[in-house]
Formats: sequence, C-alpha cells, structure tokens
Amino acid sequence: MPPHDETARVGSAGQARRPPQARAGAAGSGGAGARRPAVSGRARSGGSTTGRAPARSAGGGGGRPPVKPPTGGSRPGGGGRGGGSGRPPGGGKRKRTAKQRRRRWLKIISGAVVGLLVMLGVFVGVVYASTDVPSPDSITNKQTTIIYYADGVTEMARLSDENRINVSLDQISEPARNAILAAENRNFYNDPGISFTGIVRAAWNNLTGGSTQGGSTITQQYVKNAFLSSDQTFSRKFKELFLAIKLDNEYTKDEILENYLNTIYFGRGAYGIEAAANTYFGTSAAALSAEQGAVLAVLVRSPSYYDPANSPEEAADRWGLVLDAMVGEGWLDAAARAPMQYPYVLPDTGNGNGAPAGPEGFIVDLVRKEMRQQHGYDDIEAAGLRITTTISKGHQDAAVAAVNDVMDGEDTALLRQALVSVDPRTGGVLAYYGNSQSRSDDPAADTTDYAQALKQPGSSFKPYTLATALQNGFSVDTRRDGTSPQTFPDRPGLPVRNSGNAQCGNCTLKEATTRSLNTTFYGLAYELGAENVAATARAAAGIPDVWPADDPTAPQGVAGFESLSVPGTNDTGSAIGIGEYPVRPIQQAVGFATFAAGGVYHPAHFVSAIADSAGTVLKTVDGSAGAQQVIPADVASDVTFAMEEVAASSKRALEGGRPVASKTGTQGIDAVNNSDAWMVGYTPSISTAVWMGTQGIAPIENAAGAIIYGSGLPGAIWQQYMDTVLDGTPEEPLPAKALIKGDPDKSVPEPEPEPEPEPEPTREAPAPSTQAPAPTTSTPTPTPTPTTPTETVDPCVADPGLPQCLQGAGSPPGGGGQPGQGRPNG
Repeated sequence: MPPHDETARVGSAGQARRPPQARAGAAGSGGAGARRPAVSGRARSGGSTTGRAPARSAGGGGGRPPVKPPTGGSRPGGGGRGGGSGRPPGGGKRKRTAKQRRRRWLKIISGAVVGLLVMLGVFVGVVYASTDVPSPDSITNKQTTIIYYADGVTEMARLSDENRINVSLDQISEPARNAILAAENRNFYNDPGISFTGIVRAAWNNLTGGSTQGGSTITQQYVKNAFLSSDQTFSRKFKELFLAIKLDNEYTKDEILENYLNTIYFGRGAYGIEAAANTYFGTSAAALSAEQGAVLAVLVRSPSYYDPANSPEEAADRWGLVLDAMVGEGWLDAAARAPMQYPYVLPDTGNGNGAPAGPEGFIVDLVRKEMRQQHGYDDIEAAGLRITTTISKGHQDAAVAAVNDVMDGEDTALLRQALVSVDPRTGGVLAYYGNSQSRSDDPAADTTDYAQALKQPGSSFKPYTLATALQNGFSVDTRRDGTSPQTFPDRPGLPVRNSGNAQCGNCTLKEATTRSLNTTFYGLAYELGAENVAATARAAAGIPDVWPADDPTAPQGVAGFESLSVPGTNDTGSAIGIGEYPVRPIQQAVGFATFAAGGVYHPAHFVSAIADSAGTVLKTVDGSAGAQQVIPADVASDVTFAMEEVAASSKRALEGGRPVASKTGTQGIDAVNNSDAWMVGYTPSISTAVWMGTQGIAPIENAAGAIIYGSGLPGAIWQQYMDTVLDGTPEEPLPAKALIKGDPDKSVPEPEPEPEPEPEPTREAPAPSTQAPAPTTSTPTPTPTPTTPTETVDPCVADPGLPQCLQGAGSPPGGGGQPGQGRPNG
C-alpha cells in the first residue's frame, strides 16, 4: 500500500477518464462529491501534513506530484474551466456572418422600439391617471352681474369685465345648437373628444410655419377656452389632448356642449350664447331662430372679422354655408332653408355692460359700495350676481321727469339739483337723482353726485332743533320771542334776523316752524346747547360724528373733522339751530323719514336682495338691521304735527289736500342772494328731499332773474314728484294734535287781546235844507317839518358782505315765500 493511501484519494491505476472538476471536501469528509476547500497559490504535494487534500494531476495517478500547465496554455484535456468554448485554437474570435449581424441589429432595434413603446405607454398611463379635469362647476367664468329695479325684473345695469350669462342647455334653442355644431363639429356626438387629423395638422403647421388653423373638436375648443391658453405650441396641444380625452370620458356630450356654449366668445364683449343673443338680437338664447343661430355660429371662428358690422358680405356667405350644412345633416328642412334671409342684427353700440351714464349711474356706484362694505363682495362685476335694488322704476322715472319738467327753460348750465326719496318703514331708497349725468368722456363735464354733496340746509334743519326742545321741557304750544332782529350773548353786536324781518313777539313753536322764524330757533339752540341739537340730528339722519377721512365726496377741509361744525375747527355754535352747518340731501331724506317712522331710524340702503346666476336667493335686506328708536315716539309725532301747515302756506300743498309734513330752507351768501334752496317733506310711506344750488357757492336765480327760495323751483320739483308717486295710493293720516304738554315756564307771556273798537254812534240824517249853505273861509294846514329818526346801525346791514355776519339759513315768511318779500337771514 502506498505510503499516502490514508490521505490521498485517487482513481484506480490505468484510469483514462478525467475526474470531475468539482473540488474535494475538507480532510476527513466523506464521499467523492464533497466540496474541496479553496487553496491560495499553488497546490501542495501529497506529503503535506496540513490535512488538505493534494491537488489532482492531469493523469490521475496517485502519489505523483502535480504537473504545472504550460505557460499561456490551457489545462490539458480541457481548454480552460468549463470545458470547450468553441473558439479556434490560440484564443482567436470567430467571425459572424452577414445574416447573423443583420439578425443581431434587428434584435437591438426591435428591443429599443419595444422599450420606447413600453416607456411611452407607462408615461401616457401615468400622465393620464394624474391628469385632473376640473369640474365645470368649479371653473370661474366671469359672468355678468345684473342690477334690477325693485320689481326684480326690470334691468338697471349689467356689470362685468366680461359680458357673460350662463344658461343650461335646455335654455338654448335647438336650431341655435345645431347651427354651432354644423359650423364647428358635426360629428361631435360620435367623436372621442379629439381630432387626430387636426392634431397632426396643427403639429405639421407648427413645424413648417404654416397656418395655425386647428380643426379642433368642440371638446378641444372647450378645454382650450376653459382650462388652457390659446398658444399654438406643442405643450399646449399635448395638454389639450389629454384633458379632452379625459373630459370626454368623465362627462356627457350634453354637459360638454352646454359648458362650451357658455364659454366661447362671440365678439362685442359677449361671452356665451345668452349674452350673444342679447347683444346681437336683443333676445334670449332660448328664442334664437335657425337664421339667428347661424349668425352666431359664424362668429365663433373669428368674431371681429365675421361681425356683419365689419364684413357684411363675408359674414353672409359663411352664414349660408352653415345653413346648408344643417340641411346636409338633416337638422334643417331644405324647403324651410330656401326662403331664409340674413336676419337683422342690432348695431354695435359698444360693450354696454357697465354702469349707465345717466342719473342711475350714481345708484349703481352706491350699490357697488354697499355690496363691498356691507355684504362682503369685493368684485361684483365677475360674480354673476342678480342684485335687486330698492329703487322703484316708477319713482325713479317720476324723479327724473320732475327735475326735467321744472328745469325746462332754466339755466341748467349753472343750476344743479338733487332728489332723494326714502321709505320711512325700511330705509330703502325709492328714487335717487344726483345729477343729470354720472359719467362723461369730457374732462370738463360736471359728474358730481349732488345727493351726496355737503350743503348748508338752512331752515330745513329746524325740525331737529324743535325735536331737541321737545325732549327738554318744551312743547309745540310753548311761546317764544320771535321778534327781529335779536342779539344773543354768543354773537355780540351781530343780530340775527328773520326773513323779511318778520315779527312775532310770542309765537308758538308750531307757528314759528310754519313761519320759519330764525330768531326763535337760534334762541332755542343757544338755550338747549348746540351739541345737543347736533346729537339729535346725527341720530335721526345717520350723520357720522366725524366726516370720514377717506370720504371722496367730502369737500376739502371737512374730512376728518366733526360733522355739523365749522370745517377745520370742530366748533359748533348756536347757528346749528337754523341750519348753518352742511349736510347731504340723502341725510335730510333719512332724517325726515325718522320723524315719519315715529322716531325709528332706518339706515338708508339700496340693496334689497342678492341672488346667484341661477336665481337662488343668497340674502335679503328688509331694513331691520341697524334700526333703532333714536327719538321718542311722542316727540316725533309732535314734530310732524308742527310741520303739517308748511306746504300749504308755501303754496306747495299736495293734490287733494293730502296730509303732508314738510319744511323749506334757504341759505344766503349775502344780504341779497341765496346759494342753496331746499324742500323736504314726508307722508308715513315716503320721505323726499330736494336741493338746488350750484357746483360751488354762487347766487341762484330763476329764468326771470328772481332769487330762488325753497318753495320756488325746489318746491315745484318736490310737489310734482310727490303728487306723481302718491297718485292712486291711500291717503295716510298725520297726527291731529300735540301729545307733549311741556313746561309752562318755558313760554313767554301770551299777548293781551287787543280791545275791540267801540262802534261809532248812529246819527240821523239831517233834514234837507232849503237854504243855501253859508260860505266858509278855509285855513290851510301847515306842513310838518320832517325829522330824521335815530337808528342803531347794524354792521351786517351796513356791510352785508362781512363773513362773520350770519346771513341766510332762513326762509321768507310762510316757510319759503316768494321773491320780493325780503331777504332770508339768520
């Protein structure tokens, strides 16, 4: 036995087969298949004592040392690990045939194409899955906001950056729908939402610089208009493709068509078919005929070019093609098509979707302001709202007519007017006239809203003084000194005068109201305290304590200072009792409405209801918000009672003797001229203030050159308006007696009744004489020597232009009087 039999494992002698290449296991492991441990470096001889199995030789003989392979060669019998490689001797590469090379390139190209397609498919799938199609309801289309008169039907204005009114598909006539389909996408109800030929053509045109006409489907057009831009780019078309496909899968064709018809632009500022129907034909989309629908269908491709006002022949030619296409699709009978003529189209008068330029423009501006400040709508132009105002169409027309009728023939280049009418029960403004025009392209035009202008109210302010007195121990029967002139401690040397220097030593406050005695009411304000009178007026008329600093209607020097005071000083004197400090015509209407409502103040407002474009009411305004009792009911009743005779005494009584409480007012600028004239009055259901003056401060005269007083032109406007709007309405009673007794100590002594003259004794006629009378000698009566009376010179009479003289704020006797009765003052 060989010396190494206990460790070496070899085949039998003479074995020709090479043992498997699997390595033997570690020493002591059994079996021929055991794994041989890795050996670094060369294998050692069989005589090693490390316990590792000796390396096998090529021949398999046991006990012989291994044979080292030749340098650079392979193992004997093998050609390397793993057996033969198919390579030629010497390690060279086998050359491929041409067929093999073609097959190899085909496999590479096919693999690349398949890979790209797979990647594209994955990309498309991911993009499609991640593409979100906004709900049509979530798309913010700028819709026209419509402002209505109080009836909720008659339109006053349409406001929008875009003239757009959304409607449902069933509110669009079928002929009009078919005309659009015939012009833009006849296969709309059968296509997948996109036009492959149109996309390819658009891509080719982009590459070659050709025309950008797209040939898109209605779905693609809707996607472009609603979600994308109009850029002719690959990226936009790519987005359009995915959105159109997904939109077509998620929404019905009718839904897509409806939103498309509400989105497209038809020209002349009209977005959507409803606005277009109104703009071009003055009708609704539901009433469009086939002829009219074809006109609108032609406009879709190029609104400006195919507008019949711009290209009548081209528009008519394409119009005929649209109708012919409708016949070809079976949507229009050929017999009905033959006699069709191009329909009449309204002239292009501009966009027309803003506020009107007339008196109603001021109302629209105030509605905007109210919606922003009180209802939280910053941009009503794009909200598609339906706003119902408090303005009565009949009342507004009556206001405009009254101003125009009375001012016919007057100097309208100089004179300005304002009229505001308020419902005392709600504070809703019924009529509003601030000027004849609210807008003008002429920079020299006067577009001032005089219903908001601060003007001195004169005697029309006296009811607030009376109300303050009635809350402090006076009654309408209290007698006061109404002589003229009078001086007061706060005006030493500057007397206050009544208009026409009227005299009344102890008139009741009701009589002083009717006769508009300045001395009486100045004295009341002095005794009561000017700030107390101001507080009453502020509460009744809704006048702020301080004129807002950002008020664009406040004149220079007033904003930021106390109301009812000397501008820029915050000083309020007794002159407040006779209307020295400025107020707005709308505030006078509100203040008198407070008296009419029994002392309950309702803030003036113009909005009565807000709805969305579908007509769903979002909010109603009934005037209850902010309403409060600011004057005791008995005081308001007695103020009304005190003013019931003013209209008749001013020759401005209402038709049929209808009960009405009113007050005139006139403000002077010197001893002769007036600058402002007022007439304010009310019934329980309506309070109206009328003002007349100039753009600044200038004398006001009528066409005959006479001075204008409150009962003159302003009174005539007030009277005509009130008679018109109250015609046919039930007569409303006013208080028939005073409620407040008052403190008798507040009165001056009543005048002693003048003794009646004794009747002369009756003499019998003498018997006729038959004798001639004796001649008499007549002695002439000497003429008395004239004397010059001694008078105290009043500086305001000597120089009526002195600014410190309190001129104005009164009315002639009778609450307004007529020219020639004397200078109103005090």
